[in-house]
Amino acid sequence: MPEEKLIFVARIVRRTLGAGLLVATLGACSMGNMFGSGPGDISQYANATANQKQIAQAAPNALPAIATECPPIKVRPGSETLYSYVGGKVGNAADLHYQAVIDKQTRNCIVSNGLITVQMGVAGRVLLGPKGSEKSVNVPVRFAVERNGAAIFTEKYVLPTAIDASTQTGSFLKVLDNVAIPYIGGEDITIWVGFDPK
Repeated sequence: MPEEKLIFVARIVRRTLGAGLLVATLGACSMGNMFGSGPGDISQYANATANQKQIAQAAPNALPAIATECPPIKVRPGSETLYSYVGGKVGNAADLHYQAVIDKQTRNCIVSNGLITVQMGVAGRVLLGPKGSEKSVNVPVRFAVERNGAAIFTEKYVLPTAIDASTQTGSFLKVLDNVAIPYIGGEDITIWVGFDPK
């Protein structure tokens, strides 16, 4: 085979292999598992007001890296359970109206153009106590994203939760889509969720 044809064939093989590696790399960028499984009060994020535009502006002007892991999602210690008591009699089980608990938290990530785009969710239950007669309970849940110790996203949601009279329980679910986190490489990113009654 003439030398020119050999060079041409070699170029095609290189391009084909390169395209295959690119497809494989992009395919690996979708991370996380929906509903798979720091310290402090999650309400500390109540005054953080970063929106998606501000988050994008916070990204340094550098070539973005491709994230290899989806940031973990964690329930902030101390905010995994919410109690409501009659007359503020905190800790007295006989005066409990209801308690809410977080059963599962989740996230799923897609990486492109220096952004980690996250879908995050939480699911839980409300259980009536001895003094409970509610037909519906409003459950306050806060999501926050912390990067290198600073909150870059935070939103609080009040979730109306219907109570089944026969079981005296109810369930709630909240999923956020398309929360974009700039990623340059090496950042310490954590997604927090928890009850925020304040």
